Amino acid sequence: MEKLASLARQAMERYGMIRSGDLVAVGLSGGKDSAALLTVLAHLRRFYPEPFELCGISVDPGFPDGEGMFDSTAAFCRSLGVEYRVVKTDIYSVVFEERREKNPCSLCAKMRRGALAGEAEQIGADRLALGHHMDDAAATFMMSLTLGGRIGCFSPVTVYEDRGFSVIRPLIYCREREIRALVRSAGLPVVKSPCPADGETERAEAADLLRELDRKHRGIYARIVGAMERAGIDGWHEGCRKEQERKIFP
Repeated sequence: MEKLASLARQAMERYGMIRSGDLVAVGLSGGKDSAALLTVLAHLRRFYPEPFELCGISVDPGFPDGEGMFDSTAAFCRSLGVEYRVVKTDIYSVVFEERREKNPCSLCAKMRRGALAGEAEQIGADRLALGHHMDDAAATFMMSLTLGGRIGCFSPVTVYEDRGFSVIRPLIYCREREIRALVRSAGLPVVKSPCPADGETERAEAADLLRELDRKHRGIYARIVGAMERAGIDGWHEGCRKEQERKIFP
């Protein structure tokens, strides 16, 4: 926990993710990453120099077998003293029954992001925190390069002026393996997705490729993220001092 909290705090401070008095909505998918994110933020909330409040939000896509899907997440939020909201949607019927998408993940993700952002806006959130980590950043970079023919990635902070809040990603310096370790050691609730397309994505292929590369060239995830910061790509800060790099990219 302490290592993840330290890395998250470094990201939050470097990119100015949270300011005093902010209401931070946390997107909770039921997966390990968002559970770890909420745990870390709830921990930091106790002593972070910029006081902030938390509210968990889940988007229910309406899967046929999804009844009670977020019960454990609701109990988890109660245990942390965090307000929790579930947004009911018809995403499943639109994507799988009406549109019958051959590659449903892109449309589903877009609709879920829209529902999540809409709820964050409705409650007056200042920040919407998402659980993307270092492995996700490296995979997004790889997909952008190999599939899109461009060098790019999601940003640590994305400002949505029309909605009045920013999307933040406090776990960008955290490795997925460290998140898995926290989930196991703390017994965090993880909900298996009932989505029929779960795991069958181009992102999963990019993640597999990176794992293979990392076996041959250890530290590739950190080097990709460090390169994006030094190059100032898509909102990643240009340059990192050597001592900072040693702390962030062990």
